[in-house]
Amino acid sequence: MQLHDDKQTNRADNIQGAEIRLPTADLTADLAFFMKTLGFRMDKIYPADYPTISVLSGHGLTIRLEQGASEPPGTLRILCRDPGALAGGETELTAPNGTQVEIVQADPPLEIPETQHAFLVRRLKDNTPWVIGRAGMHYRDLVPGRLGGSIIASHIRIPDAGPVPDVVHYHTVGFQLIFCYRGEVKLVYEDQGPPFMLKAGDCVIQPPEIRHRVLESSENLQVIEIGVPADHVTTIDHEVELPTNVLNPDRVFGGQTFCRHQLKDAVWEPWRLAGFEARETGIGEATGGVASVQVARVTDGADGGSSGGSGGGGQVTSHTGDILFTFVMEGEVTLNGENQGAHRLEAGDAYVIPPHTMTSLTDRSADLELLEVALPAQFETVVH
Repeated sequence: MQLHDDKQTNRADNIQGAEIRLPTADLTADLAFFMKTLGFRMDKIYPADYPTISVLSGHGLTIRLEQGASEPPGTLRILCRDPGALAGGETELTAPNGTQVEIVQADPPLEIPETQHAFLVRRLKDNTPWVIGRAGMHYRDLVPGRLGGSIIASHIRIPDAGPVPDVVHYHTVGFQLIFCYRGEVKLVYEDQGPPFMLKAGDCVIQPPEIRHRVLESSENLQVIEIGVPADHVTTIDHEVELPTNVLNPDRVFGGQTFCRHQLKDAVWEPWRLAGFEARETGIGEATGGVASVQVARVTDGADGGSSGGSGGGGQVTSHTGDILFTFVMEGEVTLNGENQGAHRLEAGDAYVIPPHTMTSLTDRSADLELLEVALPAQFETVVH
């Protein structure tokens, strides 16, 4: 470890800067554009009698304009608090050398697309491909089409035990859930104390922009991660070190507070569907009503009849929420959807029920256990 640190230090001492080279056919015209229109300053220019090269700096960037350079002119993006205050309000420009310039919002507001509702079923046995994502983790998509970009649900696994090559980072999101499905994982969060183990059945929400890091995992770690919207930015924080020396569990991040729910402390109560009980995670309150997360299990034993059998297994219901996502954690069940037929589901499968769509759960195994995520947290279950 010390050798690696020494190499990093030597490299930092050795490298004095970096430049982006852009071609120019008319250095005078390009200098006027980059300096007067975009606000760069000149650092170097040569040769003095007939300049062909100039180095400019500004906005955290160094540009080398070089006559005869072979590169294409490229695209330059300038991030502004107020894009309209630069370049006379123009947001798309072309430099004399052909470089395309985009003047954009530095921190655009989070936009959550309108949900494109659909009845969806994703089965584990259908061999949905696992792809390698951030920090070498394997991702499996649980919501095809992502309801128009309003949500992403991922089944994530890390096959091998040990340290995870993660760094301190945060997400610009409206809602994000990490539910430990198999194994355990060590996590650390900004202002939430020392690292802790998230064990199977436990979950946390990651409020908007809370700094965090995955430290290590057990063998065959599997988690379910839900993010709203589907496309959101992950930003690496090179300055913050975790754990922080502040403990502030009530700190508000983007209108939400950190919430950690542990299976060992669960309280089970009757669920919204007959024949089930559920444990409340506290996430509805922590998110200010943005989302709720519950785990439900069968209370009346196996249901052997396709028409419902014991304890209301055939109860037909619909809901008034926007998004209702369910992951089958254990056991088996048949999901019957209005005009959608019957779908036999088992552990590892997932489904989404659109609002006002009538469904029922039948042929339940005694060990059936469901993870349900609802947005918003408050919605009505209608019994038909």
